[in-house]
Amino acid sequence: MKKFVSLLIVLALSLAMFSALAEDYTIRIYSNSNSPERVTWLVNAAKEAGFDISLDDNSVISGDTAAVQAANENKDGDIIFGLNEVRWSQLVNGTYENLSVADWTPSWADKVGDYKYDGKAYGLVIQNILMLYRNDELGTNGEEIHFDHWADIVNSGYKWYRQGKVGGTTNANINNAMLYAFTDPASPAGGISIGGWKTLWQYCANGNFTGDSYGLDPLIRGDVQLSTFYSSSLYGNIEAAEETAENPLRGTLEPENWALADIADGTYYIAEYIGVLDNPNRTEAQTEAVKAFADWFGSAETQIEWSDEFDSYPCNEDAVAELFDEVPAIYAIPNFSLNKVEGTDMTYAEYVGAHAAEWTNIMTNLGFYWADNADAPAEPDWDNLDWATLTQAAPEA
Repeated sequence: MKKFVSLLIVLALSLAMFSALAEDYTIRIYSNSNSPERVTWLVNAAKEAGFDISLDDNSVISGDTAAVQAANENKDGDIIFGLNEVRWSQLVNGTYENLSVADWTPSWADKVGDYKYDGKAYGLVIQNILMLYRNDELGTNGEEIHFDHWADIVNSGYKWYRQGKVGGTTNANINNAMLYAFTDPASPAGGISIGGWKTLWQYCANGNFTGDSYGLDPLIRGDVQLSTFYSSSLYGNIEAAEETAENPLRGTLEPENWALADIADGTYYIAEYIGVLDNPNRTEAQTEAVKAFADWFGSAETQIEWSDEFDSYPCNEDAVAELFDEVPAIYAIPNFSLNKVEGTDMTYAEYVGAHAAEWTNIMTNLGFYWADNADAPAEPDWDNLDWATLTQAAPEA
């Protein structure tokens, strides 16, 4: 502990020096981890640490695609954080015309395990996708749910909630989990078997959508028995609803009327990273201040506070050691994003990155995830589809 405290003192002195050097500079940040609560917290915490930052909340920029596009178009960014491995591999490899990730190695680079692009970007928090169910009289009446694959939900006999649009980081990761069992590198349908797309269509067609953000609220209301949500903020959202909901989920650390579905495959994990962008309009002192901010944000001290506030799970091992006596159940689920895809030399996360655009185009072109069941399109004629066209973006009207 003494060593940890001494490191914090050194860090505080460094921050004071760099913030003084860039005294009138506002650090421009782009992120998809930008709920109003997160933005307000980060602006205030950064100010206390000596940094002036500018960060749009999700009423302005919503989702990882929008965050990257805005940064690319505006050409004024200093920091990007959030996103996931797929998007970060694109950034690091120079996919975007106006975005270049600067060389940077934080003081805590050796604390994040494999969650790093050496010398470029480093992990902040780990997220995964969860399938939850009620086990009370509004759910399974005590029956436990065991699946081999995420896609088994379509044959579960229970009522489930599904998302209402193709786009969005969480929506994409739910699809990634659903499609995992159907990888087929030889398939013309974006490397997914036709059976996989049929199953995803059934997930959409027979699922319940009522306009809620993701699936926790419908589960809390008892509208559905099975649902999906992301790991960050799960317990906080459940606790917040305990006093106001008519049919709350009781218990967080030891669930009483809900549980995690036991899925043999595991689930799809991502890490959210932080990186410094090249910006020719900065002075050298301002660049050092930007790097100091990134170092501060990913530090154990700040990530402990961020985790306490937003129920996130840090990549920083020192922060994890301070926060948890043991790994929480929602992060002890096997991670199939790092499994090798048979017939390739890619992990599933890399496979997703290679095919993500095709999957989005397929779902968009075929009309997946309609918001109103009254306007549901007819199920595609799966045996007579032109996959070479469907995997491409639709022409602009």
